[in-house]
Amino acid sequence: MLEISNLNVYYGESHILRNVDLSVQPGQMVCLIGRNGVGKTTMLKTIMGLLQPRSGEIKFDGQIINLKSPDQRAKMGIGYVPQGREIIPQLTVKENLLLGLEARKKREKSQEISEEIFSLFPVLQKMLTRRGGDLSGGQQQQLAIARALMGQPQLLVLDEPTEGIQPSIILEIEAAVRRIVATTGISVLLVEQHLHFVRQADYYYAMQKGGIVATGATSELSQEVIQRFLAV
Repeated sequence: MLEISNLNVYYGESHILRNVDLSVQPGQMVCLIGRNGVGKTTMLKTIMGLLQPRSGEIKFDGQIINLKSPDQRAKMGIGYVPQGREIIPQLTVKENLLLGLEARKKREKSQEISEEIFSLFPVLQKMLTRRGGDLSGGQQQQLAIARALMGQPQLLVLDEPTEGIQPSIILEIEAAVRRIVATTGISVLLVEQHLHFVRQADYYYAMQKGGIVATGATSELSQEVIQRFLAV
């Protein structure tokens, strides 16, 4: 589904991503781990077209997308929840959700929100008329993920979805993401520091100094790797 090969990205003349290879297969949940500042968010922004690589190739669904704009990538089936969530605080929960329809390949006349969304995130159904800015951090994160799902993506890209969120809500978000993969066939690529969430993924890539330095099944994630790439 997503195939990245020999990717190099710069900020000015600073070499941020170095010869990165990464893949996400259909129905797979992949976690990108590493300490702050190693290039994880840069990787996701490059996948979404917010940053342009100097060299290398990004393929999605067999098609090279290096020159595609962010909105074109969204319509191809890549949903993105950035770090900080970026919901629109002045809009209601319902209005924020309906914005997600813009990413669909074919615009539909229906303005309905599917029951599947409310099944994953029941709290949102009770808050449809509340402004997004009035929600807690955890509720805003659930709204941001739900908004991305409204676009009917094939790949859901999440940047630190548990950052700054209370533990009980973290478990709810973990369960929802795992359920999305298990029941819809949507693939997930996430950046995450929370070890329990990392272990929900099928596969991990560890980053250091802009390169991939370790990969493997999360079931085999060793304490040594955790200490090197996750422990502060």
